[in-house]
Amino acid sequence: MTILTPLFAVFGIMLLGTLVQKLKLLPVDTDQVLNQYVYYIAFPAIMLIALAQQPIGEILQWGFIAGYSTAMVITYLVCLGLSLLANPKQHAVAAIRALNATFGNTAFIGIPLLIILFPQQQSALVAAAIASLLSVLMFAVALVSMELATNTQRQHHALVIMMMAVGKNPIVIGSLIGVSISALEIKLPSGLALMIQQIGNTSSPCALFAIGMVLAKAMRYQKDSSVFSPKNFIELSLINLFKLAIQPALVYFMLNRFGVSGDYLIMGVILSALPTAASVYLLAQRYNTQASTSAQGILFGTLVTFFSLPILESLVRTYA
Repeated sequence: MTILTPLFAVFGIMLLGTLVQKLKLLPVDTDQVLNQYVYYIAFPAIMLIALAQQPIGEILQWGFIAGYSTAMVITYLVCLGLSLLANPKQHAVAAIRALNATFGNTAFIGIPLLIILFPQQQSALVAAAIASLLSVLMFAVALVSMELATNTQRQHHALVIMMMAVGKNPIVIGSLIGVSISALEIKLPSGLALMIQQIGNTSSPCALFAIGMVLAKAMRYQKDSSVFSPKNFIELSLINLFKLAIQPALVYFMLNRFGVSGDYLIMGVILSALPTAASVYLLAQRYNTQASTSAQGILFGTLVTFFSLPILESLVRTYA
């Protein structure tokens, strides 16, 4: 199946969400309700059941974990360094820029895309789960950096802040439960497994619909002319160059170095080439740092992905 088919399906649902939001067919806060449902219930459910029904040997893809995480760390550190060279002492700004260039939407877009692109393959959910968990860890690193840079009255040690960020994440909790069930070789009752599976199946359409509604709001609030300024355009372009091109190239190289091939190599590149997740905007807004630029970058990157991802997918299939 060509990637254009699932891309049209994915972006079609997102477009529907955008239109519904613009036409005000649903309450204005519907996107928040959907996001919370997906984040706290549906995604943990699909992660849990997918991992629980997979042999532990299939989950512990050490080459994939090592290659993907190494590429993420390199991208983050390079962007962090370049930002500090351009704006010395602005550590909070550098952390947000680096996270924008690293933290892809592996959950809300990646899971639906891989499910459609690799139907009936549990490995697609395993790859998405690994990428999402690694992204959560990177998010925790950025969160600690923001705390250290902006909050001089913080109550917790940096390591405690990181552990709290990871430990409270529903996707992490759902994944850990699923991995534990797999490792202990526990067979869930068929009725319970079916219930969790059905809840998890709602994650993809709800997530994509909610993203479309969020983008509609972003377009409404991002009419500031600063997006068209040369400086802002260059910043957005560089961030998305790292996110949509350089990081996937690094992932391809590192996965090859760690002996990953076939579908897992293709999945890794696709997951790394997804646009920045909305969570980055929420973090930027929370610390009042680069919030507007982050929102503009996410919108810009999401549009570019429709053209960049088919090219990357074609290249990686050719040379995989």
